[in-house]
Amino acid sequence: MTETRASADAVKTSGDKAVAAGGGPLGSEHGKTTIADTVVSKIAGIATREVNGVHNLGGGTARAVGMLRERIPGSRTNMSQGVGVEVGETQAAIDLAIVVEYGVSIADLAQGIRRSVIGAVERMTGLEVTEVNISVNDIHVEGDDEGDTGEAEVRAEPRVQ
Repeated sequence: MTETRASADAVKTSGDKAVAAGGGPLGSEHGKTTIADTVVSKIAGIATREVNGVHNLGGGTARAVGMLRERIPGSRTNMSQGVGVEVGETQAAIDLAIVVEYGVSIADLAQGIRRSVIGAVERMTGLEVTEVNISVNDIHVEGDDEGDTGEAEVRAEPRVQ
């Protein structure tokens, strides 16, 4: 996770939750609102998955564990897989690890992801998103899924005798 710099009163964390002291969208004279890191992480994960060109989130190990988890009856997709967040009183910083569909412009995709994530997190939480860092871990090629290794095609014609 990268370090986010802000004024001392703007970013103070209480465990793994954003806590608004007073004023601002999360606090008032009537009380304060706290937002857990997992909430911001899920919002960012869902917003990222909604962008065309994103095949999946997470690194290789996280995706492998996610695929195993999805095969368990009654389990759900982990919406915060591949998402790291740092949440303060009024700000949030987000790190994403993604797999991109082949043929998609990565620069354009990154801009679209940032727009989607910043819009969703700021609209739903009232937190200012200071940064969205994106790490492209892999490119998905159609037909390159597990179980479709293409070995039958390779073995059909030997290359050497």
